[in-house]
Amino acid sequence: MLATRWEPLTQMNRLRHEMDRLFDRWGDNRPQQYARNTFPPLNLWENDDNLFVEAELPGFALEDLEIMVTGGNQLSINGERKAPELEGGTWHRRERGFGKFNRALELPGYVDSENVSAEFKNGVLTITLPKREEVKPRRIEVKVS
Repeated sequence: MLATRWEPLTQMNRLRHEMDRLFDRWGDNRPQQYARNTFPPLNLWENDDNLFVEAELPGFALEDLEIMVTGGNQLSINGERKAPELEGGTWHRRERGFGKFNRALELPGYVDSENVSAEFKNGVLTITLPKREEVKPRRIEVKVS
């Protein structure tokens, strides 16, 4: 009979990792300390009229990015960071990632995809997504009789 060794720390780390994956899928509004491997990091917020998405994209060229809204509530950001050419030298450290990426997320409401705008400044992409009229909050006036 084979004996297996019980390693509680390994099992706890595996359980924690699986729970983090589960809650990341549904969004729990906690700061994501384990989301460092997701690129690019995104912020998403809203006001009464718009949704806003910020993506950190240092070192990207605008022509290497593609932004699409599909289905009225799906945003995807695609891009590629090209590796720098190194002529006559030797790499000692390469920590910055290079290559293609694709981030897709479901927005918390439907947006007017015809009027989406984006601004790229100082390596931060800010996407403004106007909400559709039917999902905007509407103030109801109460009449006194």
